[in-house]
Amino acid sequence: MKNNILKAFEKTREAGKIASGALDEVTKIIKPGIETNQIDKLCFEFINDNNALSAPLFYRGFPKSCCTSANHIVCHGIPSKNKILKEGDILNVDVTVQKDGWHGDTSRMYLVGEVSTKAKKLVSTTYEAMIKSINILKDGVHLGDIGFTIQEYVESKGYSVVKDFCGHGTGKNFHEPPNILHYGDAKTGDRIKTGMIFTIEPMINEGESDTKVLNDGWTAVTKDKKLSAQFEHTVGITDKGCEIFTASKKGLNFPPYKND
Repeated sequence: MKNNILKAFEKTREAGKIASGALDEVTKIIKPGIETNQIDKLCFEFINDNNALSAPLFYRGFPKSCCTSANHIVCHGIPSKNKILKEGDILNVDVTVQKDGWHGDTSRMYLVGEVSTKAKKLVSTTYEAMIKSINILKDGVHLGDIGFTIQEYVESKGYSVVKDFCGHGTGKNFHEPPNILHYGDAKTGDRIKTGMIFTIEPMINEGESDTKVLNDGWTAVTKDKKLSAQFEHTVGITDKGCEIFTASKKGLNFPPYKND
């Protein structure tokens, strides 16, 4: 790969390592009774201790360092001292790190205490859909193939794909082209090329795909109030396939997690 691509990969790799490291730390404190504000504090301190910045903090007015989205919250949930995790909750924590001007964006699902079988199945399906789409990535693949792979798998399991939000290119800017849809038709859209860096972050609903944004201007929820789950990785396209920049170095990619 050319030098500019190698530099972009190196910088994104550094940011992604910190972002995934923050989510590794989160596994240590997730339990019934904690405030989502405590998760935000941990992420802020971990990122700061690694000489990096939280990209969401103050981004378009967002007030926190991470997003915490529980149960029927699809994405962009705002951490709060008033939001207390309870037994049986499922929770997505979304972290984006800016390191030396480059971004690493990732999210992971957590199970709070004993979780229902149906919730575990939704979480598992969401993770598998993301991984299946990552596994097809290589130079020349159509963007539409990503969404097709996710949608076909998810719908075969009886779930729906959220269409109101999508993945995105990333680099020196938090959000860059192209948009990465998590639904669509095979062999459609532009072809991806070696050197491209973007996120894949499917949001999968237990019920219908419709969402709405609450009055805070950020928190997106399922209209039918049924469960939603999400996983996210930042990936880079290589000559041979792709590199996942935000994989956990401790292997804590999918719940339940074994804490240190």
